[in-house]
Amino acid sequence: MKIITCVKRVPATTTRVVIDASTKSLDPTGVEFLLNPYDEFAVEQALQVAAAHEGSTVTAISLGNAAAQKELRTVLAMGADDAVLLTNDLALDADVTTTARILAEAIRGREFDLLFFGKQAVDNDAHGVGPAVATMLGVPCLTEVVKFELDGDKVICEREVEGGREILESPLPCAITCQKGLNEPRYANLKGIMKAKKKPLEITEVDLGAPALEVIDLLPPADRPAGRIIGEGAAAVAELVDALRNEAKVL
Repeated sequence: MKIITCVKRVPATTTRVVIDASTKSLDPTGVEFLLNPYDEFAVEQALQVAAAHEGSTVTAISLGNAAAQKELRTVLAMGADDAVLLTNDLALDADVTTTARILAEAIRGREFDLLFFGKQAVDNDAHGVGPAVATMLGVPCLTEVVKFELDGDKVICEREVEGGREILESPLPCAITCQKGLNEPRYANLKGIMKAKKKPLEITEVDLGAPALEVIDLLPPADRPAGRIIGEGAAAVAELVDALRNEAKVL
């Protein structure tokens, strides 16, 4: 079985966000980068499927700058067989459509049965790359999966919906976007880290082309107004209701 998992290098969620006005994007100075947390679930599921089917291979693909080799080496240390870095200095700021197009072009010439993605990247929370790649490749996409089962030549998945769970089936090949709760991602141990140094990591420069999305401006959220106390006891109820209705507009 041929399995491909797409991953992304992202800023840590603890990053203190500073906007670079010249690029209208995050200023990377002093920022810690790591493997997108949702992509860890995708990698883990890919490795579990491969372990259950002898002869299977797992390939990790990422669009990123040269520094993204670190995250791909992490995936290799977790157990992936090989990796591909589609590199461009501006890749971190690529929009969803551009990212999906570059990934789809790289995958199109490869044999695959399953594509795994994290449900979203924590930098822009777009939720769009997995479904867009699947659409461009003409394969079904099951999103935000929390339970995965491979049954012969089809997959049976579950995802959470309001009030319950939805059960989905799809023939192979197909794409899966992975949600928290699907599995418990493994850590790369010392043995895996040493093996990763010898595993193939292909680096290919790519042209992003014209962006599909133009960022007009990027601004931090406005400061919250200071709170205030409205009177005391029952006498303040009418004034509180008026403030909630006419000022906060939540009633």
